[in-house]
Amino acid sequence: MVSTGRPELLAVHGAGDSKVKVENLSFYYGKNQALKDVTFEIPEKRITAIIGPSGCGKSTLLRVFNRMYDLIPSARAGGKVLLDGEDVITTRKLLELRQKVGMVFQRPSPFPMSIRENVAFAPRLLGWSSSRVREVVRQSLERAALWDEVHDRLEAPATSLSGGQQQRLAIARCLAVRPDVILMDEPCSALDPVATLKIEDLMAELRRDYTIVIVTHNMQQAARVSDTTAYFYLGRLVEVGPTEQIFTNPSRPETEDYVTGRFG
Repeated sequence: MVSTGRPELLAVHGAGDSKVKVENLSFYYGKNQALKDVTFEIPEKRITAIIGPSGCGKSTLLRVFNRMYDLIPSARAGGKVLLDGEDVITTRKLLELRQKVGMVFQRPSPFPMSIRENVAFAPRLLGWSSSRVREVVRQSLERAALWDEVHDRLEAPATSLSGGQQQRLAIARCLAVRPDVILMDEPCSALDPVATLKIEDLMAELRRDYTIVIVTHNMQQAARVSDTTAYFYLGRLVEVGPTEQIFTNPSRPETEDYVTGRFG
């Protein structure tokens, strides 16, 4: 149970070890503080949903996890984000970090090349052998539940796929480098209900082998797919805990107001 004061470290019954530990994380864009003293843990091989109104720091949090903010001159982070015990904020092993922490964005963005080459692109850059690349292309498309739909047209442009297929291709592209953590920033917001269901089913399958963190505005989706939910407001972590608890018996009145639609 989360206290009514500072949010406690996450302790979810039945969850495995923590994959990511966030300790006193603050984040700034210039003088603007986007995250304020955030502390919680993300359990391994579970789905953690990050919810909260627009501008509360959800997407910023994801970008801290794989240092996507590095190209923003005014951006800086304080505190710690420990991935398997190593601090993401201070590490110099950025290539290794971005292999371990993949990202799927709100809108699918296939490269202007074939379906096959979209998945093979990163493994080729990493210098993997041709036979290994061929193997990983098939395995990644299978894991992303796309192989059966595209196996006979791998040389077709990736842009010829439907929106839902393009998003699953983006997931396959992410899986190709064998990440440990998959970050998903509103992955279904641009998709129709049928495509959304396929992505949600895919997430349920992938959590057997991967730690997944999803940012979503869709309360029903967070309740359906996640094991753990964290509610953010104005850059602060208000409450975190098992998803069922957050949606049926939250500790904080602010959380209850948000998940029941009275606020946000």
